[in-house]
Amino acid sequence: MARNEQLIRQHRILQILEASRFGRLLAEIRDDLVDELGLGKLHTRTVRRDLEALQAAGIDVDVHDSPRGRVWKLGPRFRGVTKIAATATELIALSIGRDLLAPLAGTPFMSGIESFWTKMRETLPPTVWEHYEKERSLLRVHGRPIKSYEKQQGILRTINRAITQHRVVRANYRSLNARSPRPREIEPYGIIVYDASIYIVARGHDTQAESANPSGDDMRHFKLDRFFSAEATDTYFSPQKDFDLEDHLASSVGVFSGGAGVAYRIRVSEFATPFVLEDPWRADQTVEPCKGGGVILTVTAAHDLEIIPRVLALGAEAELLEPTSARERIAEIAQRIAACYKSV
Repeated sequence: MARNEQLIRQHRILQILEASRFGRLLAEIRDDLVDELGLGKLHTRTVRRDLEALQAAGIDVDVHDSPRGRVWKLGPRFRGVTKIAATATELIALSIGRDLLAPLAGTPFMSGIESFWTKMRETLPPTVWEHYEKERSLLRVHGRPIKSYEKQQGILRTINRAITQHRVVRANYRSLNARSPRPREIEPYGIIVYDASIYIVARGHDTQAESANPSGDDMRHFKLDRFFSAEATDTYFSPQKDFDLEDHLASSVGVFSGGAGVAYRIRVSEFATPFVLEDPWRADQTVEPCKGGGVILTVTAAHDLEIIPRVLALGAEAELLEPTSARERIAEIAQRIAACYKSV
């Protein structure tokens, strides 16, 4: 744990010095670390050892006398190592990735993306940018309206730090159907960007999580929009050794996940079949031809709510066959929808 915390401090020290043109006093660096990492206390001796460790690693960090005292700053070798070369085609590829990451706007992650993009613009010749802008005007990334997480950037920074340090987070969180937020304690494991929203993968300390999982897996996905506050406590948790974020999401059609998943069988009409084949619900879905046209689509998912909206979106062109519980749930929804459209 101590080694991990040291690496986090050193990384943040570099970010502090990168943002400071004239350098920072040792005490100022200490105060910035305490504030940004949410530390209870930190001695300047510890900060000095971190700076000396960076120097020993070959990073150009030096100390200079100034009217304010002895300041630490990055040397010319550090600031001069970033020489970026890119073609207009590479810029287009990077800009598409930047557009796709737009849901991160207002978060600490996007600040790094924008900083890198600014360096690109300042480094490359105007002719390259002119060609890039001409080609990029013909290509757009379009989808759901992009929202900003600027108001939650402090919360996200706290949670990201807690993930790295394996610290329990105490939060005020409002579940989807709750009238007001309530205190929660979670053990955060990762962050997901899905469909223009950010979710926190975490294990809750109670059983009333936002999206109960029928598989019994106690990992949950908490939507960042529903956090009202978050504090990294001084309580550490031992992360599940065999947990892998990619494997955790493997059984997911959308943002729900967990367990081995359940097989859903859907009869799709001949008319709707091309839509299902053009835009697969999952990479490993199977499709069997039906007599008289259409197909039987089989998809594995972790939760009914990943499948039911997709079936309903196809209207009468799709019928959920299995599992029975999900089929009955759709029948109930269909009755309620029909009641809404009855003539008064």
